[in-house]
Amino acid sequence: MVVTPISLRQAALLPLLESHAVRKAQLALAIDTRLPVSAQEAIPNPGGIPGRPDRPILVAHTEMRHLSLATLEGRAALVHSIAHIELNAIDLALDVVWRFAGMPDAFYLDWVQIAKEEAKHFLLLQKHLQSLGFDYGDFPAHHALWQMAERTQSDLLARIGLVPRTLEARGLDASPGVKNKLVSAGDMVAGQILDIILEEEIGHVAAGNRWYRFICQERGLDPISTYSELIQTYKAPKLRAPYNLEARRKAGFEEEELNRLGE
Repeated sequence: MVVTPISLRQAALLPLLESHAVRKAQLALAIDTRLPVSAQEAIPNPGGIPGRPDRPILVAHTEMRHLSLATLEGRAALVHSIAHIELNAIDLALDVVWRFAGMPDAFYLDWVQIAKEEAKHFLLLQKHLQSLGFDYGDFPAHHALWQMAERTQSDLLARIGLVPRTLEARGLDASPGVKNKLVSAGDMVAGQILDIILEEEIGHVAAGNRWYRFICQERGLDPISTYSELIQTYKAPKLRAPYNLEARRKAGFEEEELNRLGE
């Protein structure tokens, strides 16, 4: 189904449905934010969401092999895994834009901007992979991120609570350690890219916190107790230390939330 975008929310479907990874990122960057948002429009599901390339082969998270970072292949595999996360993050942001109607225009503009930044991250990593002699699709990847999107497709509160505030916030925690591994193995370029990603991902998680609390207020819900309920209902992965508390504070987590991490 070819979608001719007449609104910002419809425009999000073009990259979301695109199966070629680089074109997906380029189409996300090209979304025209001057289009009318059409926040109240109910957009029919076109099917085929998200568009995915034939490669990489997707496997369960538990089946992922960890190669030694002492080898070029091992370093490339780690960069590839981060690129795969960023590609998924494009789809996760865009899926929120078209799927959930009735939010303020600022909500949709936030998530389109997030999709554009995720697209930039993917292209930086893909270019670096090529400089190492590899490309996106050369290694297996897991599909855990999109599985959570599927579980939360009927409730915006759950989607915002469990994707940016949980899964993407885990990325804030993991980033310093991953950067240290790559830099220690001699990949300074990957370290620089991860610095860029971390800074902008803080903003993405902050948007998740902001809109999660907005929806809780609209529904008359307590954000902290509701979050615990969402974790149980949707079987979200348990958070584990170490936590990047500085980044989490910058992203707007409250002290009570930080004190309850890992519960």
